[in-house]
Amino acid sequence: MSHLSTYKNDPLVQPAVAEEEAMVDVAIIGGGLAGLALSIQLARLGWSVVLVEKESYPFHKVCGEYISMESWDFLEGLGYPLRNMDLPRIKNLIVSAPNGKMIQHPLPLGGFGISRYKIDSELARLAVENGVQLKQGTTVRDVVYGKNVSTVVCSGVRYQAKLVCGSFGKKSNLDIKWKRPFAEQRPSKLNNWIGVKYHVRTNFLPDTIALHNFENGYCGISRIEEGKYCLCYLTTAANLLKSGHSISRMEEIFLHRNPHLKKIFGSAEFLYRSPLTISQISFQQKSQVERGVLLLGDAAGLITPLCGNGMSMGLHASKLATPLIHQFLQKGITREQLEQAYIQEWTNRFSRRLQAGRLIQRLFGKTWMTDAFIRAAKPFPAFISYLIKQTHGEPF
Repeated sequence: MSHLSTYKNDPLVQPAVAEEEAMVDVAIIGGGLAGLALSIQLARLGWSVVLVEKESYPFHKVCGEYISMESWDFLEGLGYPLRNMDLPRIKNLIVSAPNGKMIQHPLPLGGFGISRYKIDSELARLAVENGVQLKQGTTVRDVVYGKNVSTVVCSGVRYQAKLVCGSFGKKSNLDIKWKRPFAEQRPSKLNNWIGVKYHVRTNFLPDTIALHNFENGYCGISRIEEGKYCLCYLTTAANLLKSGHSISRMEEIFLHRNPHLKKIFGSAEFLYRSPLTISQISFQQKSQVERGVLLLGDAAGLITPLCGNGMSMGLHASKLATPLIHQFLQKGITREQLEQAYIQEWTNRFSRRLQAGRLIQRLFGKTWMTDAFIRAAKPFPAFISYLIKQTHGEPF
């Protein structure tokens, strides 16, 4: 895309070159929101931090790009000037059944829209400004655990670290290499989803996020910066198979049956040459510590995009982990105490939200069930508010 050329000569986005083995206090694998936020906080506390990211900023990700207002103050505390950016505030929710019947409801806390292309790259700049060693275009091949020092094995470089943290997304080569249970299980309704994302220009309410359901899937649309909209949907691999592995054909067969989606896809200006996609998305339970690596964000547990709070949860997890890591590096607690405390904090904050997300997703899994739920819930706005509250946290 043309706007990528703006960053062509930016030293921040140049691929990392091979280096000799280096020693750091903390190595972070994955430069999404959780990894970047964690790196900034730890660097501000005076610890040496390296963050390894396989891509080069700025880059797009398959993501709904709606962030709950619970994260606003935290992001500004990191130095991100949200209030000066004229970002769209999302205050209302629309949910439609495949037949087009809708529920409209205010979002009690609300959120704001910003692309991952923008927020990730700006957080990366903040990380560098705060002293984080940012290694881009670098793939982590393995982590060799040691009681005192672990080794992060990358492409042409190794890092010795007192602690390793992982924020490497929904499914990575490390998940497979480590044989994490969710990555080894056979395809099922919880672990065989695909995501597809576009940026578009269209006429839609700027303060509203809509979730339009279709057979075995749902599609969200909400405004981001510069008058653009994020159009992102989740569906089963089975739908793609039935469509001859053609995304455009799948959209015609399944998504366009919902009249709202048919209108959006028929009238919007699509800004990508082709959509961004991701496969084998799993909503099954995950561990928060694996082989001595503290996990954050989607690597620790993925809430259904229908509930729209994965980014806030990742940011919040970084805030929970920071004081515990700081205490560990100061030798105030043991590694075992660090791991146990982090798992407990993470569970207390997020386990109910994940359970609620899985339950709500099941309500929208089948056409008849979605239609019935919309009809049953529409007369009871208090019940809708209750469901929304189950997937949102408080400002942190």
